[in-house]
Amino acid sequence: MNELKTVLSVEAVLAKAKNIFFVGIGGISMSSLAMVCKRQGFTVSGSDRAYSALTDRLEREGIPVIHEHRAENIEGADAIVYTGAVDFTNPELTAATERNIPVIYRADLLGHMMRGYTHRVGVSGMHGKSTCTSMIAHLFIAAGKDPTVLSGAETREMGGAYRLGGKDFFIFEACEYKDSFLYFYPTMPVVLDIDLDHTDYFTGGLEQIKRSFLNYSQLPFSYDCAFPCGVMCVDDEDILAIVPGLPFCATFGIHEESAEYRAVNISEHRGRYAFDVYKRGEFFVHVALPVPGYHNIYNALGALVVSDLLGLTPEEIASGFASFEGLYRRFDYKGEVGGAPVYIDYAHHPRELRATLEGARKMTDGKLVCFFEPHTYSRTASLFDEFVASFEEADLVYILDIYAAREVNTYGVTAETLAAAIPGGVYVPSYEEAVSLIRRAAEPGDTVLILGAGTVDRVAKMLFDEK
Repeated sequence: MNELKTVLSVEAVLAKAKNIFFVGIGGISMSSLAMVCKRQGFTVSGSDRAYSALTDRLEREGIPVIHEHRAENIEGADAIVYTGAVDFTNPELTAATERNIPVIYRADLLGHMMRGYTHRVGVSGMHGKSTCTSMIAHLFIAAGKDPTVLSGAETREMGGAYRLGGKDFFIFEACEYKDSFLYFYPTMPVVLDIDLDHTDYFTGGLEQIKRSFLNYSQLPFSYDCAFPCGVMCVDDEDILAIVPGLPFCATFGIHEESAEYRAVNISEHRGRYAFDVYKRGEFFVHVALPVPGYHNIYNALGALVVSDLLGLTPEEIASGFASFEGLYRRFDYKGEVGGAPVYIDYAHHPRELRATLEGARKMTDGKLVCFFEPHTYSRTASLFDEFVASFEEADLVYILDIYAAREVNTYGVTAETLAAAIPGGVYVPSYEEAVSLIRRAAEPGDTVLILGAGTVDRVAKMLFDEK
């Protein structure tokens, strides 16, 4: 990464730049940053190999997207923004270096943008970041606080993954991949969970990951900022170990008795949960979640702690949760086929798959039918056994080809080998075949899940003839 970083500050580069080119503009965070830059008056364009709803939206907003990486694409650009998912051999980055065009790492740009805000809430964790970020955003919007938001998933409320608001609150998703979150300036870092993932970068395994989250948690205490405070889920023992090293933090959980905020009296109906929150041993508020899944109790607790610390009342918090509609591609209902509801979900890690399937099972009277597109060869190979075990709640499991993303398959793993290892697993060679199977197999009372972080949502679009 350092070989591409400009010697100039981001502020100095943007002060002179008029035309900004985004390499990998189709990513959820990159597309949001591109839109923000356009609204700040820059001329913006970019490149991305994949066609998607995000690139379509960018072009509708007047941002040209080239679907091929070529050196000539950056002609006329004053600055280049790139994402960590782009390899250093990318022809646009190579050309920028040769022509002495300043390059800005995506995380550097986001870090620069947030420094002008008073309270900067950065939601981190291997799982749940987008949901918790969107919950916080919704609670603040519903309470009339006018937050600025940059999330990792789109919501109907924001009409996308970002929102430009006032300067008091900047709520953002803090991604750990390639230690991107260490470039940020949170005043309130939230840590939901620590787990093994992104093994293509975290080659040191869980110990390296734990060090990264420790460093992120300590960021607010290394510079002057308003109300520095960590927000930590202490049901996770690796996060619990971080807490003593923080000058000031608020803790939450369900099982850990030392947690300042705890969910108790938990009840469940058809996969949706309600609970009381006790703050330092005293009743604080009752929460009923419209979105399913036990794991969302933790996401809600993280959002609740942030909201309480930054001034929302218990009444505003309770009513905000009651009206939370969820996110696109997070147990997102798409329609019915053969009397069976069809949902898409972004789950792409064994822990996420297990949580999603456990929630879906509580809502299902018939079969639980899963179509899963594994995401990256490195994750599939390094967590192979965990993936095999994660489908225990499913009745039918169909595995689509691995979504390569930024990778080349040097791991020797395939969708066929994963399907063969899962009891009853079946390999499906195409989205078209998946659509056909759903139409043939779905029956009243069943639930169909389309799972993965790649382009597998196209299966739902094909099912319901969406464009």
